[in-house]
Amino acid sequence: MTFTNQADPTDLKWDAEALKAGAGVTVVFAAPFLIAARIVADHDRHSELALPLILIALVGFVLGSGVAAWRQRCRAPLSHAIVTSAGTFIVVQGVFVIVNLIRGVDIRWLNIFFTLTVTVFAGMIGGLLGIRLQKSGFESKR
Repeated sequence: MTFTNQADPTDLKWDAEALKAGAGVTVVFAAPFLIAARIVADHDRHSELALPLILIALVGFVLGSGVAAWRQRCRAPLSHAIVTSAGTFIVVQGVFVIVNLIRGVDIRWLNIFFTLTVTVFAGMIGGLLGIRLQKSGFESKR
């Protein structure tokens, strides 16, 4: 039995413009708060300011991944959202790891993995919001 309307999963194409737009939004709205949270946590491990900064950064990941999901034209909004959130996090976190290696500071791999997991979840939420925007008829301007 053949389905002509179904896309072959191996034919997944990436909408580079959507990924760039989503990553740009994420860098603007999430990265500064991640950097601030890292600075606060490095100076005072018991500071209560780090958690709100991370939560604000997660909102930035939701926004950026939502933009990627909304703008993509490949009928793969969740994939675009997750790649945007995870990819941006990995790049920013990679810079932190390199800086910490140069400084000789311990790298908390478990914390990085946990935060990546939460970031991917935020990407999924953003993807669902992007799908909702598409289904509501809001068209993105390219």
